[in-house]
Amino acid sequence: MINAKHVWVILLLSVTTAIASYGAEESRLLANLRSGKKQVVVTYGTSLTAEGAWVTQLKKELDKTFPGLTQVLNSGGSSKWSEWGVKNLDKRVIQKKPDTVFIEFSINDAVERFKGSVEIAKANLETMIARILESNPNCEIILMTMTPGDKYPKGHRSYRKDIAAHYEMYRSVAEKKKLLLIDHYPTWKTLQSENKALFRKYVPDTIHPTALGCSEVVTPAILKALGMKSPNKPDARDGK
Repeated sequence: MINAKHVWVILLLSVTTAIASYGAEESRLLANLRSGKKQVVVTYGTSLTAEGAWVTQLKKELDKTFPGLTQVLNSGGSSKWSEWGVKNLDKRVIQKKPDTVFIEFSINDAVERFKGSVEIAKANLETMIARILESNPNCEIILMTMTPGDKYPKGHRSYRKDIAAHYEMYRSVAEKKKLLLIDHYPTWKTLQSENKALFRKYVPDTIHPTALGCSEVVTPAILKALGMKSPNKPDARDGK
């Protein structure tokens, strides 16, 4: 039984994800799994990845559909940004020989105390992409924007500046390089604006989605972008 809350989230996801995917309708990951090829997936980013319930939820859904074919390795780092991502890329990503890599660092690239900028973040992102593809030209790279991250005021050690510009940079890089982008940010911003109570339930600190927030918003968007149906939810592409 789909309640009103689920209908609202499904409608929002169907619009947002559809306009945010610059890759093919079906991801390379899914195409390879459908052909029976074993796949190594590495998730790389901030605490939203390192501690994100979406990683284990994604693994569970992949195992249900393609049992025994997918290894999902979580290489995220809490309180880390893309400078760390570049420095640790070999050990935490390339040496694992991934077929697919998810990347999200913008939420922390915007943290003022790191003294970064959109330009620095872009250079770091493009460096990571280039080095991954140099090691494996067939590796699928998936970029993700994340939550608003606007809880802390200016002057706080976790204050984030220009976060919308950082996310827009991910969009431009994805479009230019024809990568799949899963753009969670507009979904979260709309929810934050139109249903504050539900947003607070899903993302109490405006940064880290709860397991419920991941299962209702983040993971369904990822599955849809990959070309899979969301668990227990109608597939908006099928009109069901």
